[in-house]
Amino acid sequence: MSTNEKYRQLQDILSNVAGILLIIPLAPFICRFIPPVIVADINIDLIISFIVAIILVRITLWLVKPMVLPASILIIVILLINQLAGGYSFQGIFRDYKTFAYTNWKVREEKQSDLLNVSPYLFDKPADKVTKRVKAKIQDTDSTVRNFSVKHSLEFFKSYETKYKMITRYLSLFKYINQNFNYVPDSQRDEYYASPKETILNGLGGDCDDHSILMASCLMSIGAKCRLVIIDGHMYPEMFVGNKKDFEVMQQAIIQLFNNSQIHRIYYHEFNGNYWINLDYTASYPGGPYMNDKVKLVIEP
Repeated sequence: MSTNEKYRQLQDILSNVAGILLIIPLAPFICRFIPPVIVADINIDLIISFIVAIILVRITLWLVKPMVLPASILIIVILLINQLAGGYSFQGIFRDYKTFAYTNWKVREEKQSDLLNVSPYLFDKPADKVTKRVKAKIQDTDSTVRNFSVKHSLEFFKSYETKYKMITRYLSLFKYINQNFNYVPDSQRDEYYASPKETILNGLGGDCDDHSILMASCLMSIGAKCRLVIIDGHMYPEMFVGNKKDFEVMQQAIIQLFNNSQIHRIYYHEFNGNYWINLDYTASYPGGPYMNDKVKLVIEP
């Protein structure tokens, strides 16, 4: 074998290895710009991204084979720089692959076992005194509430906005409120319901009903639909997700964006094909476990 043939053979081996190395980070990066694709309850948008990445790399190998190795080295350098700068890096690649595996094989949805799934109208009491007091405190058009909500809806997950759109804004706002909310009980004599503006101005302190009113008001101020659920000894907010397909997309987004949490189940209520997820401060991620199933009242603003 001549020297030129050995060189070409080595170049072919290195180009193919470089092509494989190029596909590994390229696929999850492409996936960020592809809307969630769910077929038969299986998320396949990363599979589609893999196919696109393979096609792009094969075209590159066919057109300009010598450029594959430098391109692979360039991507590794970019990832290293991003690693230092806190951008999309090796951790992001690992997180995206982990999300694919968790979404399809590990995390399972779990319908809450209470009468709210039978009919929410059983607990909808517009004339109830508590309902009236809580509704009077919800302020989704107040400028302070709106500005607070817009600001913190942009706090996290910007790189996923193309993929998940407004879901990233809702989950960013949830994350900010739950990370910064501090429990402060009411007076033992009386139950006080703070408006969201009061809670924002006091530094995000209050009890479960103050948190629920704040969370619902803030999310509603940027377009979400919410309700408040009163159970035995507690109140929590829920956000309307949509139909089964919408819920599956939301579930994928939660797994991907809250990857630092130990997520084994996404809890929800469902009635007539309409899905609601728990946004309580007792859970570190949206769709966390409910405290109990003793529903007493549902308040829809």
